[in-house]
Amino acid sequence: MMEGGNTPSGSARSGEIFSKQGCRTAHLNQVDGMNPVEQARQSAFQQTLLSARRTMLMSEVIKLAIDSFRASKLRFALTALGMVIGTASVILVVTIGLTGRRFILDEIQKIGTNMIEVEYSGGGATGAENILYNDYLTREDETAVLSQVPSVRYSSPMLEMHDRISFGGGVVKDTLVLGVSPQYKDVRNLIVLSGRFFDDQDEKEHIKCAVVTVPFARAMFGSPQEAIGQTFSISRIPFTIIGTFKESVDTFGQSEISDQTILIPYSVARYFTGTDTVKQIFFSIRNMDQVPEASRDIHHVIASRHKKNSVYTVFNMTELLSTAASISNILTAVLVMVAAVTLAVGGVGIMNIMLANVRSRIREIGIRKALGATYREIKLQFLAEAVIISLTGGVIGIVVGLAVPLSVRFFTDYQLPVSPWSVVIALIAATLVGVLFGTVPATRAAQLDPVESLKYE
Repeated sequence: MMEGGNTPSGSARSGEIFSKQGCRTAHLNQVDGMNPVEQARQSAFQQTLLSARRTMLMSEVIKLAIDSFRASKLRFALTALGMVIGTASVILVVTIGLTGRRFILDEIQKIGTNMIEVEYSGGGATGAENILYNDYLTREDETAVLSQVPSVRYSSPMLEMHDRISFGGGVVKDTLVLGVSPQYKDVRNLIVLSGRFFDDQDEKEHIKCAVVTVPFARAMFGSPQEAIGQTFSISRIPFTIIGTFKESVDTFGQSEISDQTILIPYSVARYFTGTDTVKQIFFSIRNMDQVPEASRDIHHVIASRHKKNSVYTVFNMTELLSTAASISNILTAVLVMVAAVTLAVGGVGIMNIMLANVRSRIREIGIRKALGATYREIKLQFLAEAVIISLTGGVIGIVVGLAVPLSVRFFTDYQLPVSPWSVVIALIAATLVGVLFGTVPATRAAQLDPVESLKYE
């Protein structure tokens, strides 16, 4: 019986196997009977089904995104335009900020970033003497600094006097007269416009010569050129004008030089004061990096030569340079934040377009989900589209932003600075905008119900 019972069952299984084989054979015969075009179409359909049932590769996601852009090129271009403007604005703003920073620092450096100014700030009463005293700087202090501080390149003392000088026609003006050494021109970066500056020979021989400002020469003699060789009086002593000068940068009267300033040799000026004391001593350092250390050394040398309670103030331009650089950096950062608003506007445009894109492709999303596409794959597809739009606009914007300063460099003599960091910041910002503003549309697409999506008209 067992053999008899097994026989039908075995026959059934054999029949089922032959039936399946027959179906497969029939399917193969049917496929073989198709023409090549139909076979290719059937093969593509089978690959599509297989692709829908497995996790998509990033290359497939990007390919789907690119296919979507090809179907709506105008929409893609208009959406990316906002990112083009935003990223180009970031680079141009950074370029403008760096250009302004360079201009400000160059102007300050023309005043004399290597310059150190020392002046006597007063003294107090000592416990033993219980008296007030003056402990002014002397020419010997300058000599001591030159011998003990090797980083000093130029130096000049300064005596300050005021005199009322007649300009003719009954016009009398208060005029500032400074007694300085020939190296004062190098220390203060003065520009000689006509004639010459007095030299060591003039200083040594006590020549009564003067170098005057352009406003002084124009007011007294009509023009800087006509003033050369003319004579005028300081305290009823005749001086001959040998040159006219101006500061490298207009300090608007905030330095020791004003519009009506006359420079005469220090050896001559000391006869007017009747003393060897000086108001200030200027030093020029060989390298700007040595200025802080040289300031400390100069202060130490001078303080060691005077009374203990005497106060001497040392000024240099390094703090002003640091302050100017900090202010410029802050302004650049503020401008970049303003430009970032443009990026945010571009991001909002991306989000709006992507939301409209999701709404117009609801049936497509439903079909993909029905074929097995996962929540992650749908979200990744739409997020990739947003990022690609943002990055494409960002790259084009970077090209546009760099083209402007590079064109100025190529066609003019102006060397506008270009920061590589601005390119990095623009790329990172474009990517973040795509991710942040593309997440909401991508999430909404991934959360759609496949049944409802297929019913959507």
